[in-house]
Amino acid sequence: MPDRRDRPARSAALVIIPAYNEQEALPGVVRELRERRPDLDVVVIDDGSRDRTAAVARASGVVVLELPFNLGIGGALRLGFKYAVANGYERAVQFDADGQHDPGEIERLFAALDAGASMVVGSRFASENSDYEVGLTRRRAMGMLRLGVRLLSGYQFTDTSSGFRAFGKDVLEFFANTYPLDYMDSVEALILACRAGFAVVEVPVRMRERSAGVPSQRRLRLAYHYLRLLVVMASSASLRARVQRAT
Repeated sequence: MPDRRDRPARSAALVIIPAYNEQEALPGVVRELRERRPDLDVVVIDDGSRDRTAAVARASGVVVLELPFNLGIGGALRLGFKYAVANGYERAVQFDADGQHDPGEIERLFAALDAGASMVVGSRFASENSDYEVGLTRRRAMGMLRLGVRLLSGYQFTDTSSGFRAFGKDVLEFFANTYPLDYMDSVEALILACRAGFAVVEVPVRMRERSAGVPSQRRLRLAYHYLRLLVVMASSASLRARVQRAT
């Protein structure tokens, strides 16, 4: 695994960008990060892309880790966490490759880490003034996931599927080996972190429209993964109830 031990450390914080077929949007994302947050290191995890994602990332001057085939965002993030731990980063932020995340909002997440949180979720819906729009079907599915996370973790979140998150060193080490590999990893990761006793908080952030390319998930596939996750969450709740009764 490439590391930074052969070059001077520029930052104690890392931006982890999982990317799959994002050759159009990625150069602009990296350029804006470099312009607005030059204090942060950046690693792009190319998740088995079929286009020139890895090449355009390297041309942007950032570290690139390539997976030989598409593992999904969970597998890409786990590799990013392993890289962060191996290279001694104190904190990291998960950042989308499609331009939806605003580098100016990273400081909100880091401020919550500074205040004592171990993991911070940037929520699209935490602010009363949020104007982020989602379709009716997806909104209902997200509501069910919020309820499931609350029942399983004991905590209430407004945005369980947000991909804009910050992690302290303790959570980086935890997720380097345990981060969920299946789709909808973001929801399962929330439950894992809460159950492990980490302080997980939300902060309101502004999200933007995708700058280029198209979302990788189609409606039927998205519906399947929502259903799968709900079944997994229900099974987990049932198992936990049986264990509690046995003890």
